[in-house]
Amino acid sequence: MHPVERPPEAGLETARADRSALTPACLHIYGYMLLCILETRRQGPGSPLQPTGGQRWEKKSSGRGLEIGIMPHKNDVIVEFVDVQKSYDGAVLAVKDLNIDIRNAEFLTLLGPSGSGKTTTLLMLAGFEALTGGNILLKGESITKVPPHKRNFGMVFQNYALFPHMTVIENVVFPLKMRKINKAKAQEQARRALDMVQLAGFENRKPNQLSGGQQQRVALARALVFEPVVVLMDEPLGALDKKLREQMQLELKHIHERLENTVIYVTHDQSEALTMSDRIAVFNEGVIQQVATPDDLYEYPANSFVAQFIGENNMLHGTVEAISAGECSVMLDTGEKVLATSINVDGVGSRTTLSLRPERLVINPGPSNHPNRFKAKVTELIYLGDHNRYRVSLAGNDDFVIKLPNNEATAMVKEGDEIEVCWHSRYCKALDWVTEAGGLGKDGHKH
Repeated sequence: MHPVERPPEAGLETARADRSALTPACLHIYGYMLLCILETRRQGPGSPLQPTGGQRWEKKSSGRGLEIGIMPHKNDVIVEFVDVQKSYDGAVLAVKDLNIDIRNAEFLTLLGPSGSGKTTTLLMLAGFEALTGGNILLKGESITKVPPHKRNFGMVFQNYALFPHMTVIENVVFPLKMRKINKAKAQEQARRALDMVQLAGFENRKPNQLSGGQQQRVALARALVFEPVVVLMDEPLGALDKKLREQMQLELKHIHERLENTVIYVTHDQSEALTMSDRIAVFNEGVIQQVATPDDLYEYPANSFVAQFIGENNMLHGTVEAISAGECSVMLDTGEKVLATSINVDGVGSRTTLSLRPERLVINPGPSNHPNRFKAKVTELIYLGDHNRYRVSLAGNDDFVIKLPNNEATAMVKEGDEIEVCWHSRYCKALDWVTEAGGLGKDGHKH
């Protein structure tokens, strides 16, 4: 990079004086912004660092980055991961043979436990982590050699990463300033962005004069103000309290619906993912276990890991005795038979784990067409206002959970009662076998 001679930026001395306020977590994003400053000044006006709304990256031309083209249609594939691998030590893969297509204008959540590879995947897309193998394409063109500041991605992090010496509006204007947007127009766009996140009137405050939720809204406005091709979010709500987090979930969902940009969001919070996403990719041990809409993911898990990780789930264990027309008969380890929907079993004689959602169970129904009926004993009752949660002992499982609405019929059930528990076969999913402790199954892998 050629040396750059320029007068000090307004506020630079203030930033130096206030550098003690810059936490290590902020330095990562500040370094990224500094690259934007230097590269923009080196290339000057008209460089490929200056996309505005209604545009997308298209094809390489002069070797100075990616040109801008028209916005792709909704549901077109905009980002592709092709056989992507990542290893930090050269021996263990943190991400294994990742293949996924991300559609334009969708809200895709990468969901999984700590260490599952979801954040590493986001960092590779952002350009902050190099790939060990494979390729990442943006609208059909590889971006693996494109530096982070040339990818035109908006970014929102859990630590906010706001400039402490700048006012709210100066923070939001910053990406536009780096793109040489006219000052008056930049101010107008920034005010619209702040209004969108309900921060009109806060323009002249400093970050330390804002609550955590307000700071996160500023970070969101800054990421969206230049209308990026893709917005990357790494657990942005993790530092907020429960009530504010739930409020921000809905706000993010509504903002995405209005703007129709592509959002790739990382979280380990299942309810957060179910609330906001168009699709969810569930990660475990560096591998995507399932990609589906929230309702399909919850109602039709592809394997036992997904069933256990998404929502609450009861497990029963047994052996497949017969399979017919999408259903299977399972002999439980305790000797009872269950009719279930066959989802992921190896055939007659194979071991299986049955998955049952607590809200799909019925108690004391009287005469009915439920094919599965079991005697159970209530060992615990928890009153939760609009519904009750029962822990019962059923078919050898002492932690079997039932959720029922709080009404006159269920109010009569007390701890110690003997009850009948029933369910339809369509709500009972026969999946790959895992041990009762969630350990190794017959394939030798931890699920």
